[in-house]
Amino acid sequence: MDFLKRPRRLRQSATLRSLVRENHLRPENLIAPLFVIEGKAKREEIPSMPDQYRLSLDELSKEVKELWSLGVRTVSLFPAIDEFKKNAGATEALNPNGLNQLAILEVKATIPEMLIMTDVALDPYSSDGHDGLVDPRTGEILNDQTLEILAEMAVVQAKAGSNIIGPSDMMDGRVRFIREALEKEGLKNTLIMAYTAKYASAFYGPFRDALQSAPKKGDKKSYQMDPANVREAIKEAKLDEEEGADILMVKPGLPYLDVIAELRRHSDLPIAAYNVSGEYAMVKAAHMRGWLDENKIMLEMLTSFKRAGADMILTYFAKDAARLLDSETHVY
Repeated sequence: MDFLKRPRRLRQSATLRSLVRENHLRPENLIAPLFVIEGKAKREEIPSMPDQYRLSLDELSKEVKELWSLGVRTVSLFPAIDEFKKNAGATEALNPNGLNQLAILEVKATIPEMLIMTDVALDPYSSDGHDGLVDPRTGEILNDQTLEILAEMAVVQAKAGSNIIGPSDMMDGRVRFIREALEKEGLKNTLIMAYTAKYASAFYGPFRDALQSAPKKGDKKSYQMDPANVREAIKEAKLDEEEGADILMVKPGLPYLDVIAELRRHSDLPIAAYNVSGEYAMVKAAHMRGWLDENKIMLEMLTSFKRAGADMILTYFAKDAARLLDSETHVY
């Protein structure tokens, strides 16, 4: 046979495959979500998320040091608030001495160079479990009334030292409200990573277990996106860009690779993918049953986000992936 073109010539060895690899996954591309609780010397494993923990501040400090040593340079903090501190107005979200702000200070004191991302939504603080204020008569999620609280939350977090504000609430206009509030307070260098296309997904269950933040009534379909839509994501991306977002995010990641690719095609802003709790739990469960190789699946999954166009990935696999990516013996 006389073939002039043989694609397999470029696949002959690990060294050659590495040389021509189109997409590269590195620890600095990963953002590690971390759950925080009050107390000392607490490291509570989350049953639906094996190897993930709710961490007291002293344990958070240890985790941050380990992540930094592995090359992970960004963490995203999620506080698990005691139930008695929650109310319909989510007022604990605005407490400058609240758990979230103390966690920010702890990370900065431990590794000053570590980038910190914080979440802006009411559900961890709300007795209703929704991302926005709820009309007690009708159950409607009140968009405009929520915006002022979200903006104030963002300012409190930024003043504590958060580098990246992550509005995950999906209220209309929240990026503009937050950007204007940050500018007014002189916090012009604080980034906004908009949860641009956050879908009303069934993949969030383990995360809600971790924070005990599931809605008490109803669901989130009136504000999170319909999983059937992709053009709507482009519309949301354009709005977030116009309103001052610095980074756009797609959440969940794995079932929405097409959406990541579409945002990459339509925007020059950096794109983030959130490899969410349900995606993590599926891999862990399959590995525990001996059905899949966790490490190989993990790296294949994370690489798929890069291939689709994501510049960075929020993932509960951050620490494990960083260990593998830093290994001299690792060949992928």
